[in-house]
Amino acid sequence: MKLLKRIGLLLLLLAIAIQFVPVNRTNPAVDPTQDYLKVSAAPAEVARILKASCYDCHSNESKYPWYSYVAPVSFLVQNHIQEGRSKVNFSTWGSSSAHDQSEALEEIPETIAEGEMPLWDYNLMHPEAKLSDAEKRTLVDWFNAGGGNANQPSSDKSHRSGEDDDD
Repeated sequence: MKLLKRIGLLLLLLAIAIQFVPVNRTNPAVDPTQDYLKVSAAPAEVARILKASCYDCHSNESKYPWYSYVAPVSFLVQNHIQEGRSKVNFSTWGSSSAHDQSEALEEIPETIAEGEMPLWDYNLMHPEAKLSDAEKRTLVDWFNAGGGNANQPSSDKSHRSGEDDDD
């Protein structure tokens, strides 16, 4: 019985100690002119769905709820955000390469149609982010139609035409 008490005490101390491990919750600066919704001129319904279901992990506009301040959940939340941003970051869409955008525009509708996004554990804590069949169809149709032809970064367009960006 003493061994169980010691193990319990050790686990409690460990749970308290990991609360002091810092997690970076700062969002990088956002340039609205580079945001996917601006670059693609997405319709209001597409914008609403993306903001509600995708932007927390796939943009620099992440919102950190109370549980993201409690370890070990804080580590999981930060990992999801870092991984999400590394795959698709809607905040930096306009400055992404045409190749990266093209890959994302191909991958996004497949991921949504297969039910892989939003992640099940995100939906658990954010039931409002769960995509209905109609919302999935709206996003899949939008991205399959080219996503507003947003696969050409505005900076690449101006460089190809020889225009100067320093107006």
